[in-house]
Amino acid sequence: MSELEHIIPCRNTLGEGPIWSVDKQVVYWLDIVPDGRYYRFDPTSDHYEPVSLGAYTTAMAERVSGGFVMTTRKSFAFWDEEKKEFQPIAEPFTDQPSVRFNDAMVDCKGRFWAGTMGEGTDVPSGSLYRLDPDLSIHVMLTDIALSNGLGWNPENTIMYFTDSLKHTIYAFDFDAETGNISNQRVFAETTDGSEPDGLSVDSEGYVWSAHWNGSRIVRYAPDGAVERILDLPVKRPTSCVFGGPGLNELYITSAAVNEAERDQYPLSGDLFRLKTDIKGQAKYKFAG
Repeated sequence: MSELEHIIPCRNTLGEGPIWSVDKQVVYWLDIVPDGRYYRFDPTSDHYEPVSLGAYTTAMAERVSGGFVMTTRKSFAFWDEEKKEFQPIAEPFTDQPSVRFNDAMVDCKGRFWAGTMGEGTDVPSGSLYRLDPDLSIHVMLTDIALSNGLGWNPENTIMYFTDSLKHTIYAFDFDAETGNISNQRVFAETTDGSEPDGLSVDSEGYVWSAHWNGSRIVRYAPDGAVERILDLPVKRPTSCVFGGPGLNELYITSAAVNEAERDQYPLSGDLFRLKTDIKGQAKYKFAG
């Protein structure tokens, strides 16, 4: 692998949820802040720009029909990239004031999976929702402390799901036709105080997990064994995605929760890239 590159000094508060657009050959990611914004970076020109959303927004994915599907603090919504406006879809948990959406990902059939978390509590009050292309919503898991990284193996028979506050990445049997999950088991755990955050599954079926408070990304083999560790110059890496023309460039987002952290880790909140000899998987688009 090449040396880690410091790509953009964007100084995000909570950089998250990177996605690579195969069609546009650009990377998008969010800064999860109260007024909401996402970024668009074109590596051919080195140009990047923030886009204001005007609402707290936690995850995004491309749509087959154009634009994005997103999660705000409480709702599913579409985002029109040209008009720069939201189109609300639904608010599935209006009776839970301390709960908000967090990470999300699209599966091979174009369904949007989005997890929630409780704010200011360690009580497992989160859930995992599945938004289908017909805009129906299904509760897939409950009793989650902090929903995070999602992904699927190349055969689309295993789904990975992270509960950060439980320090655990779970694996499930996945039925691509029905969207059902079963046989929950522990795939990997952290025991050093770090928390697994966002993840990406490569074309070999290995899982790359960003470790919040761990200053690293860990590549796990399909059996859960640690295959390699990538040390990072930030305390809180948040997620990663494979991009580039060959899908062999790993883009990494990060966070900086306060200025004291920036003093210790000056590159916190910035975007990084690692060119690898491993190919990732293209991200699916929401079919609705």
